[in-house]
Amino acid sequence: MFLSVFEMFKVGIGPSSSHTMGPMVAAGRFLDLLRGSPFQVHGLRASLHGSLAHTGVGHATDRATVLGLAGFQPESYDPEAAEAALARIRDTKQVTPEGLAPLQFDPKKDLRFDFGPALPGHANGMILLATDAQGDVVLQETYYSVGGGFVLTEAELAAGRDTDEGDPVPYPFKTAAEMLQMAENNGLSIAEMKRANEVSRGTAEGLDRGVKRIWQVMNDCIDRGLENDGILPGGLNVRRRARGIHDALQSERGRNQPAPHTINDWMSMYAMAVNEENAAGGQVVTAPTNGAAGVVPATIRYWLDHVPGASAARIPDFLLTAAAIGGLVKYNASISGAEAGCQAEVGSASAMAAAGLCAVLGGSPAQIENAAEIALEHHLGMTCDPVKGLVQVPCIERNGLGAVKAVTAASLALRGNGTHLVPLDACIETMRQTGVDMAEKYKETSLGGLAVNVPNC
Repeated sequence: MFLSVFEMFKVGIGPSSSHTMGPMVAAGRFLDLLRGSPFQVHGLRASLHGSLAHTGVGHATDRATVLGLAGFQPESYDPEAAEAALARIRDTKQVTPEGLAPLQFDPKKDLRFDFGPALPGHANGMILLATDAQGDVVLQETYYSVGGGFVLTEAELAAGRDTDEGDPVPYPFKTAAEMLQMAENNGLSIAEMKRANEVSRGTAEGLDRGVKRIWQVMNDCIDRGLENDGILPGGLNVRRRARGIHDALQSERGRNQPAPHTINDWMSMYAMAVNEENAAGGQVVTAPTNGAAGVVPATIRYWLDHVPGASAARIPDFLLTAAAIGGLVKYNASISGAEAGCQAEVGSASAMAAAGLCAVLGGSPAQIENAAEIALEHHLGMTCDPVKGLVQVPCIERNGLGAVKAVTAASLALRGNGTHLVPLDACIETMRQTGVDMAEKYKETSLGGLAVNVPNC
């Protein structure tokens, strides 16, 4: 099993990797299908199902689908161009993607929210259709947005979770147990094995350049979040808090005997800055999802800014280790809130961050695995119940607490020798089973939990 660090950490836009980035990616794939099709296509239609329907407006799924059919993609997203395109599409009722003739598409009529049963493959399903001049369907594809911006067609999903068809990698671990055994047999760290796998599919220069960009985008997102203020969009009137917390913490610096627990405010603030930017539709990095995008960068920033001896030169080791853990969770369970609740998003992110921090603090592979397990274990059962379908409440604060738990988990693991009762593999499997058993109303549908017990105004 191989999942690249650049698949786990993808540059994209808020507010959701599964509900915004995924549909945009799916629409782009459908356009590629049309470009290779022999049919004369005249118009397009789309239907959103399951969680994509229930929380689609709050997650900007409708906008993302329309823009994706117009040719926009997450990594190259230009907000001003997108707004101009949306206005043009509303006026002309056409999309004009590159390489195709203008296609009839009226968002009010041709984009449908289906609130019936979810499609059979995944809670996040969408169907895209192309029609001829008479309105008959000439091409149709079903896509599933399976979390973290990953998109699979119906056939790809049916083929199984391990769809990697590339060349073999040097260290192809599918479980944490295999990962630890390979590390012991070869005398390598998790980051070293992950780096070898990445380089076997690319180049060392490309890896270094790409990882540097990932951290740059993450760090820039924190900085923007600490500079911006005001009310977040969506109607809940949630005020940004990261800047105010940062200003207060800065003013308290230098005072005698600061409270030790204040460090938790720094960690939470870094994470909240990212997720406030995400909620506003800004540029973020999936880590492993948009809804959990603040945990990993907050933990790195905490380490760099507050831990003596921290060096930016070790950030690649942090991210590679975190990606290895995230890949295990995705392959053996899920990183999708619509599939397994927030345990799969913030829980996975916290496990990744704990592993990465443990690695750069000198932890052994066994201690790193222990850190990931501690962090994930204490998110088990966490529901995904966003108020009004927006990635704001409880999502923003939840990232802050995920970062605090990650640091605590890494610290606890470093106090031991890596020996512990519950293996990471068992914790991942427990998370999967818990997700299966969890009621659908607690899995990113906004039909239960805080979403129905907090007024949506």
